[in-house]
Amino acid sequence: MVACFSFLFPLAPFFVTLLFLILFLEQISYLRKKQNVPGPNIVLPFLGNAISLVAKPTRFWEVQADLATSLGFSVNYIIGRFIVFIRSTELSHYIFANVRPDAFLLVGHPFGKKLFGEHNMIYMFGQDHKDLRRQIAPNFTPRALSTYTALQQIIILKHLKSWERFSSESPRKPISLRLLARDMNLETSQTVFVGRYLSHEARDKFRDDYNLFNTGLMKLPFDLPGFAFRNARLAVERLVKTLSDCATQSKKRMSEGDEPSCLIDFWMQGTIREIAESKTTPPHSSDVEIGSYLFDFLFAAQDASTSSLLWAVTLLDSHPDVLRRVREEVSRIWLPESDTLISAEQLREMKYTQAVAREVIRYRPPATLVPHIAMKDFPLTESYTIPKGTIVFPSVYESSFQGFTEADRFEPERFLDDRQEEVIFKRNYLAFGAGPHQCVGQRYALNHLVLFIAMFVTVLDFKRHRIEGCDEIMYCPTICPKDGCRVSLSRRCLRYPNLTLN
Repeated sequence: MVACFSFLFPLAPFFVTLLFLILFLEQISYLRKKQNVPGPNIVLPFLGNAISLVAKPTRFWEVQADLATSLGFSVNYIIGRFIVFIRSTELSHYIFANVRPDAFLLVGHPFGKKLFGEHNMIYMFGQDHKDLRRQIAPNFTPRALSTYTALQQIIILKHLKSWERFSSESPRKPISLRLLARDMNLETSQTVFVGRYLSHEARDKFRDDYNLFNTGLMKLPFDLPGFAFRNARLAVERLVKTLSDCATQSKKRMSEGDEPSCLIDFWMQGTIREIAESKTTPPHSSDVEIGSYLFDFLFAAQDASTSSLLWAVTLLDSHPDVLRRVREEVSRIWLPESDTLISAEQLREMKYTQAVAREVIRYRPPATLVPHIAMKDFPLTESYTIPKGTIVFPSVYESSFQGFTEADRFEPERFLDDRQEEVIFKRNYLAFGAGPHQCVGQRYALNHLVLFIAMFVTVLDFKRHRIEGCDEIMYCPTICPKDGCRVSLSRRCLRYPNLTLN
């Protein structure tokens, strides 16, 4: 065996020299792109600072934010990719406003196109993107949102009862809400988005595949058998296929004149109507494309919502005066013993609870970063041009702590009518994005958080089990309390409400 490779021995110095040359050129390329911008001066070959990002993501982004204090942005190097971290709110708006082929494309994840597939709203821009958003608009009308809030409440109550039973089985042992809230939100998304078109068996497979996807999001992007990233990519393909089948069934029902009962029905009802009026099929309305866009909704709603629910419980526990005011307001408007759903009008009356929901999202924005890729060299400031191929990370989290009065304080009153900080500091409230890719479902997301808060604090008593560092931020992939929000639960209301659809 040694003899077989003996002819290579004289070439060893050449290969070693070549390797060092490649590594040297990589370092020079990084420094040329970096220029005088704050960031590490030396990076590991190829991996860059990927190890610290994966091992301690919270600390990694904190360091990037600290480095960005002077200029409003900083740089780094991750798995062969040069990155720019944006701390400045105005620079973040500048990125959001320039999503176009000759500037930036939203990627959602540094390796998202490979993970999410081709048919994805994240990668659309221009007229195609405007046309698709127009088609989606009927999904979030007051009538549609009213349909969703009814479904949301029934599922929330079902899970709150289950959580209380789970907690009562071991009264002295706190339960972690993170996975429980994620399961609740997944069932909510399944029911609201595709409802009756997903069988119980399909829901179980759906949950397993979504968990594989969730795991792969936070792993290194090795698309090889046995690696989490490969498992995630294959899971997305199966999820999109399932959602495409739901679109096929909904089109059939809506063409037969059925009333819509979930989001895909409202969408397909509008599509069927447009086909009938124009005699042509709207663009981006094939079943596969719709399945992909539904997965976008699922991804946007699922983990972000779980993050907000956990932070709501955490922050209400640490701010008893806020909890007291929420309970007083909700009790004046709705009682569990009424056996009625919270109506759209009652939801609008919960002004303080809505302010709490908005403040939860400001104080702990679920998706802290919104990755974009530079399609061409782009002048970010007068003195620095972002090189083509750079992944740019505008920080929603950092913007949330700029501008607002005493931004480091959790203070829902800032969103009440007498202060109106959501208007005064609107440019700093970026949790739902800005520009052409601003979240189309933000009203749905806020409704879900308000309904959860209202029902959780009215139906249940809770005690947070605090340990040192429990409120520190953990990426999973959105941000959550480090301990997963460990609580003990007991029933607060006289009896659980008997909620049914009208």
